[in-house]
This record gives sequence, structure tokens and C-alpha cells, in this order.
Amino acid sequence: MTVKEAVSLLEGHFFCGEENADLEILSACGADLMSDVMAFVKDRVLLLTGLVNPQTIRTAELLDIRAIIFVRGKNPSPDMIDLAKESDIILGGTKLPMYLSCGKLYEAGLKQGGTRHI
Repeated sequence: MTVKEAVSLLEGHFFCGEENADLEILSACGADLMSDVMAFVKDRVLLLTGLVNPQTIRTAELLDIRAIIFVRGKNPSPDMIDLAKESDIILGGTKLPMYLSCGKLYEAGLKQGGTRHI
């Protein structure tokens, strides 16, 4: 699945990075606690979160997460969008809650998920 397909499936939109949205994702992580995200070690992961602060972008950058979708209608600040652009991170958003977003992605075939504790 590509980021573009995931955003479309979630009836979402892009804040930045749409030009790179053909990026293939293999797994997804839904979390509002960045410590939980740090325990999720996977390749080509899509992060779904309702946490809208610069720490989200910094955590994604640290873990080489290339795409984030904000759930529950949350919108990143202009500073967060600028930070994501600098880090080449795709930002999208959906009005759907976390539970439905994860469920729709799972139903569409994005089966890898969960956490691996280190």
C-alpha cells in the first residue's frame, strides 16, 4: 500500500509531502504516546497519531518514519509542517478516530502492525 492509497482510504488530505506519497508502506503504528512508537521497530511504517506537537516529527525522524497521518481531525502547526518538510516526512490527516483508521487500513490489507518491545 502507498501513503497516497492510505490517505485516500481514510478520506484524508495532505498537509505536506504529497509529491512523495507513492512511497510504499509495509506496516502501521497507531499511538499517541511517543514512547510506544519508539517500541515499534519496523521498516516502511506509517504512523497514525493524534499527538500534534514537534516531538511527533522528531520521533519520526529518529526512527526513520517517512509518513504520519494525524487522526481525529487534528492539524499540525505551520512550524510542524516546516519541520516535516525539512525532514522529508509526509504529513496527512483524517477526521476518523484512531480505531477506525487502523481498522480500515487492516481491512485493506495492511496486516503488519503491533509492537515489538526492545
